[in-house]
Amino acid sequence: MSDDTCANPLLLGWIKEWLDQAREHNSKGFTVYKKAYESMKACPLIFQHPSEALQLNGIGPKLCQRLTDKLKDHCAENGLPMPEDPRTVKSKRTSSEGDAGSQPAKKPRKTKTYAPALRSGPYALILALGSLDEHSNQSMTKAQLVEKAQPYCDSSFTVPPDPSKYFTAWNSMKTLLQRELIYTQGHPLKKYSLTEEGWEVAKALKKTLPKSNQNTLTFDSSSGQITSKPPASRGNTITSTAGLGSLHEEGSNDLRRTQSIWDEDTELSTVTPIPIPPDSFKVQLILDTREVRSSKDRDYISNELIKKGVNPEVRALEVGDIMWVAKFHDPMFLSKYGEEGDEIMLDWIVERKRLDDLVGSIKDGRFHEQKFRLNRSGIKNVIYLIEEFTVTHESNAATAQRYYEMVSSAIASTQVVNGYFVKRTKNLDDTIRYLARMTFLLSNMYSASSFSSTTCPVNASANPSHTLSLLPSRHLSTSNPYLTTLSNLQATNPSITYGVTFSTFCAIASKSEALTLRDIFLKMLMCTRGVSGDKALEIQRRWPTPQAFIQAFEALNPKERETMVSDNLQSMVRTKTIAKVLSKKIAEVWGEAG
Repeated sequence: MSDDTCANPLLLGWIKEWLDQAREHNSKGFTVYKKAYESMKACPLIFQHPSEALQLNGIGPKLCQRLTDKLKDHCAENGLPMPEDPRTVKSKRTSSEGDAGSQPAKKPRKTKTYAPALRSGPYALILALGSLDEHSNQSMTKAQLVEKAQPYCDSSFTVPPDPSKYFTAWNSMKTLLQRELIYTQGHPLKKYSLTEEGWEVAKALKKTLPKSNQNTLTFDSSSGQITSKPPASRGNTITSTAGLGSLHEEGSNDLRRTQSIWDEDTELSTVTPIPIPPDSFKVQLILDTREVRSSKDRDYISNELIKKGVNPEVRALEVGDIMWVAKFHDPMFLSKYGEEGDEIMLDWIVERKRLDDLVGSIKDGRFHEQKFRLNRSGIKNVIYLIEEFTVTHESNAATAQRYYEMVSSAIASTQVVNGYFVKRTKNLDDTIRYLARMTFLLSNMYSASSFSSTTCPVNASANPSHTLSLLPSRHLSTSNPYLTTLSNLQATNPSITYGVTFSTFCAIASKSEALTLRDIFLKMLMCTRGVSGDKALEIQRRWPTPQAFIQAFEALNPKERETMVSDNLQSMVRTKTIAKVLSKKIAEVWGEAG
């Protein structure tokens, strides 16, 4: 589960902030915050007040009080009402029930309509969405909503008020979602709309606006943008105030045509890429937050790259350790196409493995799982970078020889079976030099600089220049699967890099999101030691689903179950056959699952 899908993202974010601080200072509190973070992240219940988190394992009264104080500051900064402590509410209710015997029952109070503070984050977001047509299915992406809401808010939706702050005005969206004033739809690109309760609040807020802000709304089908015009401009527009039933017939028909185009747009059988001008972006190196020299020297790689003329960005990556994106000079460039952010993925990714980590990942199964996710990411040019490191687990020659054979076999499999380029470096400094060279080469490639393809340090068909095209997120759906679409386009135009936005890529490559039943089944199979990716694929081909696999075991007696897998895969090539010992181990796991 990602942080964005947590039931209480606001509380989780604060605990994560304290966890990171404890890690930076090597504090003993790191263990406490880590346990609290994991409990909060896994909790499916939505808390109305931090005190309710006391029921979670690892969260005590002190941490609850600290979360409460943090929530008070957050509410004060964003003009939000502070929720009541449920324990206080319960005690009030108990005392009132005690007096009920001697007093007549009071009529229940009518719930007050939510009223956000003037020019606060919730105020601006509701007004922005209120500019849409209440009786249509229109919605806004985050980029469109931020642009529309910013004029109504005193705080920024993109930049924290000062370096010590963590949140922007956009965080108030979580409050509106919890109050069910706004709902979201779409994946991986979210779109936002008002609920019925949200429209009631929006109508009340509109009455407080000056007459000059009572604008009319037009929907541009060519760009997917929502723009507003003064009331004096008549024609194919929709007024944002009441009286929609008296719309001009021509304008109403145009709205229906526009809405029809938008609805069909998400179900196109073909995807039309958007060409990107080569001078509109720069090539940006992205480092994963875990790529550090040591726990006490976390900035070494970044600092050394800066010395070599490369300014990396550090962030948490869903897959891989290093990647490159096209970062636009104009931050609002992608919003013209209804997309979020200001980055498009390039077709290059690096999985860095220190030699001792490679050995460990092979032994515990991470090696196959990581390659599986790299393949599913759709990135064509995968570089498997192996950094030399002296293995010191045991010093005898037999153990060293065993590790050598294990690594050699893994490297051969990565090159031959997966088709990845394997790069070996002597040490971390050698790795940094390689990353700097790759960044300069990619910058030249996408700026149409001419250089020989033989100088490129990977085995991809690198032309002297590459062009970049954007795959619109709204076109990627069940009718247009990402990997199939990408494969078809790459086969037609290999010199063009087809990329999605960075946020869309993260959603596609996430460990928990967008997994098919087949993906999950394969990952489950590879959890058994000895079941490689190839062997898992052969099992999945014979028994397509977990249910089919379990039912096959249930149809046999206990002795026959032990050899069911090995007997059925006898005809496979040698590397994909399963020995009886492994077959028995699989039966112990799956044969008892029913």
